Amino acid sequence: MAIIKTILGKTPAFGKDCFLAENSAIIGDVVMGDHCSVWYSCVIRGDVNTIRIGNNSNIQDCSCIHATYKTGPVEIGNNVTIGHNVTVHACTIDDGALIGMGSTLLDGCKIGKGAVVAAGALVLQNTVIGDGELWGGVPAKFIKKAKTGQAESFAEHYVMYKEWYK
Repeated sequence: MAIIKTILGKTPAFGKDCFLAENSAIIGDVVMGDHCSVWYSCVIRGDVNTIRIGNNSNIQDCSCIHATYKTGPVEIGNNVTIGHNVTVHACTIDDGALIGMGSTLLDGCKIGKGAVVAAGALVLQNTVIGDGELWGGVPAKFIKKAKTGQAESFAEHYVMYKEWYK
């Protein structure tokens, strides 16, 4: 069973048919939609602000999602894939985006619909990545337009994978 912790009177809430790995930790003001998955060694810490995650989204192994006190919530849309070892801090990720392994997203950045953040990228504070754009590097910069549907297909796979673990 995942670590589910209430803090300051806020208890995480989950939609139907979610998979929460046994050693993941979900804390505080976190609301997750239906058919989501949170994989091994993830931390989703809604202790200082809200974290909202849409339907069919997946947070892969060793990722950390956190907010900023009073000023920076986290909003993750539907059908979003957060790759392994990603840090998401006080930012917005729109529907269908793919955040590549080992990436870091800093406060106030906004990731557009169907956008792709390449593995290992550092998305600086307040950066805006447009719909369907591919960004990569340190710091992350625009590379090209992503292929239509490229990002969204990863979320579909993880909705299937979570069933293997239930």
